[in-house]
Amino acid sequence: MGKPHPMELRQRVVDHVAEGNTHRSTAERFRVSVKFVNDMVKLKAATGGLLPKAQGNGGGHGKLAGLKDWVVRRIDEKRDLTAATLAAEIAARR
Repeated sequence: MGKPHPMELRQRVVDHVAEGNTHRSTAERFRVSVKFVNDMVKLKAATGGLLPKAQGNGGGHGKLAGLKDWVVRRIDEKRDLTAATLAAEIAARR
């Protein structure tokens, strides 16, 4: 996932639209998409701010989270275990 645009750019985009410029001309001027301009204007109207939304899945609840302890023990037991072998063992367990 990419990084959010800087706050300064977000603010400049919204200010430019507030000065009476179109979304399309604002997008061209700041070299962003029209969708980005639309999203920033909507975000400012809805929340009063321009902070980006949190990214990520919110805490690392991956598919293998339930196997974490087993994987750690398995690696401790056999230090030269390869990723391919470990993957095969996990597949055999499921």
